[in-house]
Amino acid sequence: MVRAVSVHTYHGTAGKEGLMAPRVYVTRVIPRAGVDRLQQAGFDVDVNEGDVPLRQDDLVEKARSYDALVTLLTDRVDRRVLEAAASADLKIVANVAVGYDNVDVAAATDLGIPVTNTPGVLTETTADFAWALLMSVARRVPEAEQFFRAGKYHGWGILMLLGEDVHGKTLGIAGFGRIGQAVARRAAGFDVKILYYDPVLGPDVGKPFGAQHVELDTLLRESDFVSVHVPLTPETRHLISTQQLQLMKPTAYLINTSRGPVVDEGALVEALRAGIIKGAALDVFENEPLAHPGLLELTNVVLTPHIASASRETRDRMATTAADNAIAALQGRRPPNLVNPEVWTERK
Repeated sequence: MVRAVSVHTYHGTAGKEGLMAPRVYVTRVIPRAGVDRLQQAGFDVDVNEGDVPLRQDDLVEKARSYDALVTLLTDRVDRRVLEAAASADLKIVANVAVGYDNVDVAAATDLGIPVTNTPGVLTETTADFAWALLMSVARRVPEAEQFFRAGKYHGWGILMLLGEDVHGKTLGIAGFGRIGQAVARRAAGFDVKILYYDPVLGPDVGKPFGAQHVELDTLLRESDFVSVHVPLTPETRHLISTQQLQLMKPTAYLINTSRGPVVDEGALVEALRAGIIKGAALDVFENEPLAHPGLLELTNVVLTPHIASASRETRDRMATTAADNAIAALQGRRPPNLVNPEVWTERK
């Protein structure tokens, strides 16, 4: 099916000596604060107002026609797109996300194209939401709300909708970067034991949080709640699959706010059906916007549509951070959030 793509142009001011202003293409609607930032810098900004992912052919064409691309995680910025960009001397791909698995960074590096992300700005908001999911699945909040709305509540009962305590339990954090550490900070008020697994960061990182560094197998065996915060890489794809789920306690819960393919959804469905683990809460999915159909049939799963960073303040900061990255590159300055810094070194 062919998607119609509508474009709205925001005109900036002319550059020095009347030169044509740089042109920036934003692949989907972003918060207005980001567009304003680009416009105030004097750029002409085109936005795909259709707010649907571009077809790959369209994205290739935009890469040939603009000085900068502001992309989202729904865009597949592959080698074909990047080769088209390189032929037109595209100055930057500014991704509006912390993760950048949607961009072929190796190809961009080969072709000398800077790629940036938006780290830091969504850390606290995502950590808040990880805890919201954890509490929701442990205390069966969505089930309880649906129960009430369906008119099934006819009076208090001592055995009704029993959940699990969070306080005093063991929390395992897989991936102890910014977001994992923010999740650990929030754990202090719940008097939980914190274990963490991180193949890059060592045992000293966890000391300020009272967290113990362990191998992944140990974390899975001993944790009552496992919260996943690793980036998506070839090494972390299906980090949690059948073998790992079988290590977990039958009373344990899995929470994922990182990237969908980190968890093998088919294996998770089987584990939940078989009672290998107690429940799960997912904000991300292997084949977004679709989820494994088995997940939709289960009542011991909380499912949300990739909204961990979806606060107004954070989404504004993500948009303006991406804009600042694009502005820096277009003005000949090193972007503050380069994920392939060797490209800029080579350029300079």
